[in-house]
Amino acid sequence: MVSIPFRARVLPRIEVGRMHLNSHTGSLTRACAIMVALALVAAGQPARCAPPPDKPASPSLAWSPAAAARYLDQREIWWQSWDRAQKDHGTLCVSCHTQATYSLARPVLRSRLGEHSPSPQEQIMLSSVERRVREWKDMKPFYSDELYGAGKEVESRNAEAVLNAVILSSYDRPSGHPSDTTRLALENAWTLQTQSGPDAGAWVWQNFDYTPWESKESQYHWAALLAVALGRECFDGLPAESGSEGSKKNQNYCADPRIAPHLKLLLTYLSSHYEAQPLVNNVVALWAEKWFPGVITYDQGRMLIDNLNSLQHEDGGWSLTDLGTWQRRDKTPLETRSDGYATGLVVLVLEEAAVTSSSSPRIARGISWLQANQDKTTGAWPAWSLNKNRDVTTPVGQFMSDAATSYAVLALEAHK
Repeated sequence: MVSIPFRARVLPRIEVGRMHLNSHTGSLTRACAIMVALALVAAGQPARCAPPPDKPASPSLAWSPAAAARYLDQREIWWQSWDRAQKDHGTLCVSCHTQATYSLARPVLRSRLGEHSPSPQEQIMLSSVERRVREWKDMKPFYSDELYGAGKEVESRNAEAVLNAVILSSYDRPSGHPSDTTRLALENAWTLQTQSGPDAGAWVWQNFDYTPWESKESQYHWAALLAVALGRECFDGLPAESGSEGSKKNQNYCADPRIAPHLKLLLTYLSSHYEAQPLVNNVVALWAEKWFPGVITYDQGRMLIDNLNSLQHEDGGWSLTDLGTWQRRDKTPLETRSDGYATGLVVLVLEEAAVTSSSSPRIARGISWLQANQDKTTGAWPAWSLNKNRDVTTPVGQFMSDAATSYAVLALEAHK
């Protein structure tokens, strides 16, 4: 007997303007919806939202994947040679803005470029991450309490555990299931997950008051991105017949009784802390909702889409400055122009979460902005620091462009 996947059995979606969300989400409490999603996972059913509408034919390519790959690879080469990235046992620091986002985008570019294996830069990064995961107990935290202040060892250890899992998970997609090293990375992360108190389900995050990567809002952001990684590990590429061997392999991880309590804590944290987040975090929560209905409610989703619609610039892009309440440490004015990070992230999530038609005018304008704003010389997309008025021609001043380029690539590749 053929089992009908959950995403084919959910109630019809309802539309508010250009927004689509499942109507059942509004009638369930967040905790109940999360429990339903987890029960379906344990029963071998993918807890996914309704499928997106068919995409129209791709427009002519108006950006250069090869130039984007060159930029990202060159930035990885620089990171790997930077003295501040060097850590014990010959390993490298993993960074939210450069390495983590690189790991999300670079594998996606591989098929576009006809490459058959990870680039040399990726291989060096993966070798370092895998070694730190395998020798986890012997590795020193990236930041010590002695040099950086009390609590920094715990913060950096927690943050690294999550980043390692997200990075390695991104390389599992061709196989459709977690590798042994990814499972070990996730085990390291689950061991450090906060189990009680107001932040139960999250991880203590590295906080140097550098928005948005190492600050108070980063804890939620990366917890939500880990949920996205888990959703992809467990549900992406499932065959139509959920009883097939490939489906069982995909679902094994999220259905594991040892994982279920951790996953429940994570999803409950995302749901209960959603309202206190800046918009940039709300967007990532909406992304997690694609795989785990109940992370946000229908009304929260509707309000988020309305807010994002109102914040889209006339040129079709979005600005990270508008996706939160920020203030630079050097008291200089924030950059208000559209940037590749905000535009790439918003467009990507609107496409992947299927909350609006991929042919909608708003997404089309966002795609047009991304196509028009890749730097023809460097291959990068522009973005600016929320912390200081940095010189974007310097290596450190390009950190935000690293993330912007990765998310721009992901959005453009999702749209093809």
